Amino acid sequence: MSDSKIILLVEVPVKADSLEDVKTLCARTLVPTLAEPGCEAFYQTSKPDDPTTLVFFEVFVSQQSLDQHLSAPYTKAFFASIQDKLAGKPI
Repeated sequence: MSDSKIILLVEVPVKADSLEDVKTLCARTLVPTLAEPGCEAFYQTSKPDDPTTLVFFEVFVSQQSLDQHLSAPYTKAFFASIQDKLAGKPI
């Protein structure tokens, strides 16, 4: 179904020396993401046993809404700015 909700749970390992930078970049992206009409929830936290692994929980009303989020300039800028700050691939 093309109108099914999209629910994401993503873990992002961040280099320890880049953690505060990445958190700042996340905060800049949070406000415009939550203002998107198709975004129902967008939370960021970290794993209790590993604070350098950020955890994102996101809910979008449809695949189209997620696609619009991923193509937004602030989302693209976020992904580009964290590439050298990651300790591994997001899962």
